[in-house]
Amino acid sequence: MQKFEYASPTTKEQAVALLGKTWGETEVLAGGTDLLSLMKDFIVTPKRVINLKNIPGLNGFTFTRTGGARIGALLTIEELIDKLGAGIPALTDAAKGITSSQIRNMGTVGGDLCQRPRCWYYRAGFGLLAKDENGKALVANGDNRYHAILGNDGEAKFVNPSSLAPALVALAAKIKVSGPSGERTIEADKFFVTPKSDGQREYALESNEIVTEISIPSMMGVRSATYEVRQKEALDWPLTAASVALTLDAARKVKAARIVMGHVAPIPWVADEAAKFLIGKTINEDTAAEAGRVAVANASPLSRNAYKVQLARVAVKRAILQAAS
Repeated sequence: MQKFEYASPTTKEQAVALLGKTWGETEVLAGGTDLLSLMKDFIVTPKRVINLKNIPGLNGFTFTRTGGARIGALLTIEELIDKLGAGIPALTDAAKGITSSQIRNMGTVGGDLCQRPRCWYYRAGFGLLAKDENGKALVANGDNRYHAILGNDGEAKFVNPSSLAPALVALAAKIKVSGPSGERTIEADKFFVTPKSDGQREYALESNEIVTEISIPSMMGVRSATYEVRQKEALDWPLTAASVALTLDAARKVKAARIVMGHVAPIPWVADEAAKFLIGKTINEDTAAEAGRVAVANASPLSRNAYKVQLARVAVKRAILQAAS
C-alpha cells in the first residue's frame, strides 16, 4: 500500500476542507470495506485518507410521520436492517441481499452508494473504461459475463455495484451532500452517472464533497419490493436485481409505478416504459411478465452475457408480484 496521510476530522466542514480538488488525490474512509482493498491493490493511491467515523450525526435514523425515513450516510447495513424492520420492504430486501455479516457490520449506506465497480478489468488495473496499454477496449470482446446489457453503447460497460441504489431510486429518495459551498440535495436517479473518462467517478459528487444523509419521501400507500437473482446465497453480487414501488387504487389497479433494475447497466436502470405499461392494470402473472419483457426490450447484450436478459426479465416480474402481494 502506498504511503498516505491520515486525518480524522470531527465536523463535516473540517472533512470537506481536507478533501482534494481532483479525484484520486484524497479518499474518504467510512466502513473501508471497498477502499482498503483498492488501496492494497494500488488501484487507488490517495495522498490523504479522511476518516468520517468521528463526525457526529452521520449515523442517525428516523422514520417520518408519513412513513418515509431519514438515513445517515454512516449507518451500517446491519443497523439499517434493524431500524427498517418491515417499514420499507424494497430497501430492507436490498439490504438483506448483502449476506456477509462482516460487511453488514462494517459497510455503510453511503459507502454502498459510492463503492467502485466490481469489473475485474478495473480491479486488475486496466482503468474504469478497461483499455490496454495501446488504448484498445477490452470488455466488448473479452470476458464480459457480468457486464452491462443496457446503457452499454459507450465505453463504460461495467455495472453499478450498489445493492441499495435500485431501491432508493425506485423510492424516489434524495441524497444530501456537503461541500465547500454548503449542502445540496441530489435526487437518487440523478446521483449515478456514466463516466466518459477514467478520471471521472460514477456518481454526481464533486471530489471535495461527502454524502451525509439519504431521505425517503412518504411511503403511505406505496407497496415496494426488491428481487435479486444471484449464483449463491453466500456473499456475492447479484447477476441482476429489480426494485419496484407501486401505488394501487381502490380497485387494486396500478395508479403509479416505478421500476428500477440493478446490475444491468453502469447506472441503476429506470424502466420507464415498463412502469407506464402497468398503469391502469391489475397485477397478475401475465401483466408482471409482460412488464418484465418491456423492461428489457432494448437490451444489447455483449458477447458473453445474453443470459442476463432473461434473468432481468424474471427479476422485474417477481419484484412486481412481490410488491403487489
